[in-house]
Amino acid sequence: MVNDGRDNSYTHLGENGHPSPWLEKQQSGNRKSKILLVGALVGIVAIIAIGVGVGVSLSNKNRTKSSGNTPNNNGTSGDNTTTPVQQENPNDPSTFKKDSRLKQSFYGLAYSPNGVIYPDCGAKLPDVITDIQLMSQLTKRIRLYGSDCDLSHLVMEAIKQTKVDMKVTLGIYVSPDGDYTAYDRQKVAITDVLKKYGTDHVAGITVGNEEQNLTRDYSPRAIFFHYLNDHGGTDANGAVGNQGADLLIVNITDTRNLLKGLELSIPVGNSDAGSYFNTKVLQAVDYGMANVHPWFANTTVQNGPQWTWDFFEQTDVAAANALSNKPEMSIAEVGWPTASKDAGNANNGASPASEENLQYFIDNFVCQSNQKGIKYFFFEFFDEKWKDDTFGGVEGHWGLFYQNKTLKGITIPNCPI
Repeated sequence: MVNDGRDNSYTHLGENGHPSPWLEKQQSGNRKSKILLVGALVGIVAIIAIGVGVGVSLSNKNRTKSSGNTPNNNGTSGDNTTTPVQQENPNDPSTFKKDSRLKQSFYGLAYSPNGVIYPDCGAKLPDVITDIQLMSQLTKRIRLYGSDCDLSHLVMEAIKQTKVDMKVTLGIYVSPDGDYTAYDRQKVAITDVLKKYGTDHVAGITVGNEEQNLTRDYSPRAIFFHYLNDHGGTDANGAVGNQGADLLIVNITDTRNLLKGLELSIPVGNSDAGSYFNTKVLQAVDYGMANVHPWFANTTVQNGPQWTWDFFEQTDVAAANALSNKPEMSIAEVGWPTASKDAGNANNGASPASEENLQYFIDNFVCQSNQKGIKYFFFEFFDEKWKDDTFGGVEGHWGLFYQNKTLKGITIPNCPI
């Protein structure tokens, strides 16, 4: 992810302070030395039996824990045996059992499944089905970052099979250098998905996505942030920024023409970092999605919710409202990290990355944003290992769930929208 125009450093902790669930105190006692051989053998057998019984009991206890959420020093769950979702009928994904800890209180969630980093594709439908089953208990809306690796098809098929009430904002990643190869490839995928599944579960198509380009070719930066850096610019609305806008608008216009040819009416938008929206691009879209991350603004978690609302309203909503087309604005990403790959990045912000602070941010942002009518996509569904491996720091630890899809040590508020 990128900064919203402020501090662009990364941080966090590899140790997050929780003890391992497998650490137990061992106790032993002395036995009298003068014991008959038979008695000793009986004692040994008894000890073994008790040990086995205790081991089985602890194992079963850990397996049946609903959260499975005690992290190890990488911020991943220590229990990888937990099945995230149970189904009444194993052959019918729509019969999944609801988790009482989950509440449909989030306006939306940002989502990328495992295995969609082009060209290293490998996403599997059963995994995406599990993701949709879990996310549908938290929200009715998700946003995607691209359409490579069959992503859009997998998500739409999972929604079809689970029969959940879910709207998806599809995404097309656009290269920031004017190379339309990635766009053309994903345009074909989007076309196939719209023809096969229709538009009942499609909320929009985002052309040009901030942060996750979902390809190994570029680091995860906003398209304008990337374009400006590569071409010596500093202002998204300056000469260099407008050059980048012209390249992006070619894709936006082409997507509109695609939908027109298919006789479909779907909103077309753009996503970028909150400080890097270009006016020409906003004039060409129906909606804008702005990344607004208080963590990277070096503000405390206590001030995080208010800072987010203020920044979004004063920077992004105000810019959109000044235009004649008034594109609808939403927060594309917002959240708080819970861990870091390395301990040296534990505190690059004014408040550390931790589950306690994620809980505070959730408690003071989610329901209040719902009441204010602010549209947002909480970042993110689960921790992403590829980010942890590739970028380090806090990048792989923004999820509500661990990598193994067990809920972190947090409580979801109950404020449905």
